[in-house]
Amino acid sequence: MKDLKHLIYFENLLQEADNELVKEAEAEGQKCIGTQCSQVPEVLINLPGSFSVRLFAPRTGSIDIGTYYMTSLTCEYCRAVLERALEGGYQFLDAFIDPCACSQHTDLADNIEQLEACTKPGFFMLHMDTPMKSDTNGINHMYNQCKKELLPAMASMGIDTSDDALRKAVDQFNEMCRLLKEIGDHRKADNPNITGYEYYVLCLATYVCPKDKIMDKLRETAEELKTREPDPDAGKKYRARILLAGSEVDDVNFIKTIEDSGALIVADRFCFGTFPDREEIVLNDEEDVLFQICRDAVIKCQCPRYMNTDRILERKQYIDRLAKEYNADGIIVQQMKFCNFWGYERADYQHVLPNEYGWPVLSIDRAYSSGASGQLRTRVQAFIESLEIKKINKKKGVVNA
Repeated sequence: MKDLKHLIYFENLLQEADNELVKEAEAEGQKCIGTQCSQVPEVLINLPGSFSVRLFAPRTGSIDIGTYYMTSLTCEYCRAVLERALEGGYQFLDAFIDPCACSQHTDLADNIEQLEACTKPGFFMLHMDTPMKSDTNGINHMYNQCKKELLPAMASMGIDTSDDALRKAVDQFNEMCRLLKEIGDHRKADNPNITGYEYYVLCLATYVCPKDKIMDKLRETAEELKTREPDPDAGKKYRARILLAGSEVDDVNFIKTIEDSGALIVADRFCFGTFPDREEIVLNDEEDVLFQICRDAVIKCQCPRYMNTDRILERKQYIDRLAKEYNADGIIVQQMKFCNFWGYERADYQHVLPNEYGWPVLSIDRAYSSGASGQLRTRVQAFIESLEIKKINKKKGVVNA
């Protein structure tokens, strides 16, 4: 396929947390709000005059200092981000909003605060108490946290937090979601004209760049894909269609290695991915705008932090529906090493998705930077071969293949 016009541009934006668009927006007077988790309702930190950056640590090497402060038995994402913070990599932040989503995220935020890793004048840290159940009490708790803590913190920086400002933020967010859906839906085709790697470069950019700075190029890409011809050799390169699920992924080389091994990623259900964090927010004119945003954030969230029984079941049903919608052949479930919540969730998926939903599953426990892993390549290739054997046996009528 001919290269996407803006692919290299987006790839370059992912080389640094403090990328050129972050610098440009701050030079215009916009406030940069960092966070490490989708438990913070994203539109509330992307009000007019502000933009969010999901913290990540591109081109990570050693994480020895992060490990010194957080120990070797904690999430490598958190250790890598702390390492980058102590190197001075997040000095551009005006604020850090910590939703206290898990103990390790809280430990990360506490270390950044206590070690004074961010010293920009006026910088502050806000710790929120987000719910662990997506019931009425959980929604009300999120609403109260945002009303009493988050919005006043935004207002203290001179950000407009009126209902009109909230609706403008939702409108911008929804346009971005519509563009990503239009682009991503090309993956439903028998021979998609966009790879999972290409799509995810675009998707990740929406988390780490000011959204208003990339909208024009997303629009151009959506238009470009209407006439882009698929790769005629795709059938030789990709032998299986995969849904990738699990914990945080911000390493595009991880995606590339999977696809270079012969598995085309046609859908994603992981942190920093499309579903559910890039689905539109539908507002009505009757209810409080902030309440609607908070309810949407709690109800849509597919994080294993939410432990009510109906949500535990719903998460597997959600993955099953996505895999069917995007015509996947199998599911890869990946977990960051030592992730509190995804540790048990991955084990659950590994058993339930094959036995109750009939999906072939490859379960991976991975490091933060694992893109070039030879072991990963070998495991994916073996998984693809098992899918091919199942298809052959199915055609032959072999039962329980």
